[in-house]
Amino acid sequence: MKTMILKKFIPGLTVTGSDASQEASGTAAVLFKKIWNQLQPVLLAFVGIGMFLLFWEGISVFLKREMPGPASTLSVLFSMLVNPFYDYGPNDKGIGLQLWYSMIRVAMGFGLATIFAIPIGMLLGASKLFYKMFDPIVQILKPVSPLAWFPIGLVAFQNSASATTFIIFVTSLWPTLINTAVGVASIPDDFKNVSKAFGFSRTKYVMKIMIPYALPHIITGLRLSIGVAWLVIVAGEMLSGGTGIGFFVWDSWNALSLEKVISAIIIIGVVGLILDRLFLSLGKLVTYK
Repeated sequence: MKTMILKKFIPGLTVTGSDASQEASGTAAVLFKKIWNQLQPVLLAFVGIGMFLLFWEGISVFLKREMPGPASTLSVLFSMLVNPFYDYGPNDKGIGLQLWYSMIRVAMGFGLATIFAIPIGMLLGASKLFYKMFDPIVQILKPVSPLAWFPIGLVAFQNSASATTFIIFVTSLWPTLINTAVGVASIPDDFKNVSKAFGFSRTKYVMKIMIPYALPHIITGLRLSIGVAWLVIVAGEMLSGGTGIGFFVWDSWNALSLEKVISAIIIIGVVGLILDRLFLSLGKLVTYK
């Protein structure tokens, strides 16, 4: 250690003998630690997945193979992914097509919810009067089950696919709206005073202070909303039928193919994870440290 310190301040100093071996071992230890820190999450994830597969296999054996095990399910999943976009008729479409229909509905419902939720949330967060007026309505409608909205959607749109998009819109509205309102309401008074001192117009205040400050809260709300939307789509498509990943699950159950049901569950989970990580990464980009 002393030699390393001297070497830092004396450029011409050479390191020999035990000091050289200590420096080399120290460098190797640092390199090994960096590599381990990079590999540790991956290795732990593989260990966790392995334990889950063993647990799954144990449950399958306990139920005397009435529930398919990992081997048979993953084999069916692989065959589904080999040709995911085939279309042999109304009730025989590939998992890729079914997933695409679901993603379109989620995008439409989630997009419409975002368009409404952010401005309304900003209004509620900026005005105590509007907050006191409309917060009770939000708190009443927020916990209503998605399936309870389905008949309303059928009456309004006379179409089951549109009704599914409607329940995604309604249920994914609240997380973004509430988080936006919280973000705007938590703007410090110092920020507001600075905007007044510089004579900001209302538009400039919104663009330069309100939106940038509330943006991390908005992204968090969007992350929660996309999770709700992806959760609701399965239940909605089970009711509406026709197409979509939810209909695929229900149709596979009717065909007594539990391997396809579990395969669809795995795909739903993976897509949900990807969507969550996308919004998590976006949130990190706009969060001030």
